[in-house]
Amino acid sequence: MKKPFVTLPQLEEIVQQYPTPFHLYDERGIRENARRLKAAFAWNPGFREYFAVKATPTPAILKILREEGCGADCSSLTELMMAQRCGFGGREIMFSSNDTPPEEFRLADQLGAVINLDDFTHIDFLNKTIGHISETICCRFNPGGVFSIGASEEGFQVMDTPGESKYGFTRAQLFEGFPKLKAMGAKHFGIHAFLASNTLSNEYYPTLAGILFQLAADLHADTGCDIQFINLSGGVGVPYRPDQPANDIQAIGDGVRRKFEEILVPAGLGHVSIYTELGRFMLAPYGCLVTRATHEKHIYREYIGVDACAANLMRPAMYGAYHHITVMGKEDAPCDHKYDVVGALCENNDKFAVERMLPKIDLGDLLVIHDTGAHGFSMGYNYNGRLRSAEVLLKEDGSAALIRRAETPEDYFATLVW
Repeated sequence: MKKPFVTLPQLEEIVQQYPTPFHLYDERGIRENARRLKAAFAWNPGFREYFAVKATPTPAILKILREEGCGADCSSLTELMMAQRCGFGGREIMFSSNDTPPEEFRLADQLGAVINLDDFTHIDFLNKTIGHISETICCRFNPGGVFSIGASEEGFQVMDTPGESKYGFTRAQLFEGFPKLKAMGAKHFGIHAFLASNTLSNEYYPTLAGILFQLAADLHADTGCDIQFINLSGGVGVPYRPDQPANDIQAIGDGVRRKFEEILVPAGLGHVSIYTELGRFMLAPYGCLVTRATHEKHIYREYIGVDACAANLMRPAMYGAYHHITVMGKEDAPCDHKYDVVGALCENNDKFAVERMLPKIDLGDLLVIHDTGAHGFSMGYNYNGRLRSAEVLLKEDGSAALIRRAETPEDYFATLVW
């Protein structure tokens, strides 16, 4: 059974100041998890986590992670701007994008970010755009085929089939691209790959590491290029369902270390730094969507209407993704009522739960929708004129702080030309 990181008395106090719906984050949990990750890879002196900004583009969260030693993984102009404004700079920023507009490469270069090229043709495009090739450059690898170690049912819909993915260089393109980049001025190289989404297996990272470590050894031997880092990117998942096992990050780190010692050290690459780009693992369990039951409907199914909707959390509508729900104050009550928990959008997929067994829900009950700390608020939108909710931080001392105010109708109309 999933347990909320906030108590009912705490929530009742918070909603007096910040009306539902809102996303709530757990500062203590975020910091402790960042430290666990760092400890799991402490064997690698150059290790750095580049938090995937797209997962939770919220300054207060990014600043917490920077305090814990994390960098920022950016994939757009505004994400680069946000990282800069949050204090990240130089090699604290990894810029991993695709179909990249020239102004984004220019800003990444100006900030001194590590640029991760997505395609062979981007070599010439980058050189033309910024007038040079950075001394440190990274390339994204796509091995093709199918990769399915530990993938969730949702993951298969999102990633896990590299041969159908728009991302990355082929192996042959890397062997052509590294010497070309070296001839154009690159001195230090990195390799990146992201092959699966939300894996629930301690074997995913070590397996991916084995693939990339062998690729690095082969590239180094063939091209003589100085490979400085290998970025395992994201994909380490979280258990959205209460019966799913959680990943053991220490076991994952140990598994990567074994591959490192087996492949890279004998190849003369024992100096290589390991990078990660974890969004979901870093934040998902440490955020929740708080909403209130506002309506009930009794037709062919039993419906509970809440004041949040897919505009606040679109993953269930988009992927059919499962998010656990706790009815606050009824954690120990029997789950003997079957509900569809729905929002107010004019779309029938605006459902947080479908035929879910829950305790009896009364109007006014507060519901916590779990694991929304990553790809929750960030995927919000304004369909039906619905407004994005506030974000609130539950601080380590137990107090609550507003870290993003709720949108207003004035915000919605601000960009319109009448």
